[in-house]
Amino acid sequence: MSKKSKTSRKKKKILVLHGPNLNMLGKRERKIYGKINLEKINLDLKLLSEELGVVLKFKQSNIEGELVNFIQEAAKNGTSGILINPAAYTHTSVAIRDALLAAKIPAVEVHISNIYQREEFRHKSLTAPVCIGQVTGFGKMSYLLGLMALVNRI
Repeated sequence: MSKKSKTSRKKKKILVLHGPNLNMLGKRERKIYGKINLEKINLDLKLLSEELGVVLKFKQSNIEGELVNFIQEAAKNGTSGILINPAAYTHTSVAIRDALLAAKIPAVEVHISNIYQREEFRHKSLTAPVCIGQVTGFGKMSYLLGLMALVNRI
């Protein structure tokens, strides 16, 4: 078997990054984020990933530098795509933006709420311009739609 056919059978790896406070889903601001928790989102993503033929690695951090480190690691370990909810860092983190840009890995930004219907300071995403797309406002489905779009692109 040729080396090329072995690699073509390998499942593509996708890094799923959850930003600050997403570990509190189900407990915080239920009118905005609903009752779903992060574990359920990850489970549903894992089920979808099996259908799509990709492998997911999940990471969550409330610390900006850790998210940057996860993105940099992904660039080194053959990760094919990043599904990211930078949460509040969407609007403030030049560091995460620069890490996504430097990684040169296709990324899709997702948000549970529609950030454009919320406070004005949330209307600007620093990270979306370096992503291949953004899905916002569909609750848990934002993650699932984002994963489908990312896999389709890669």
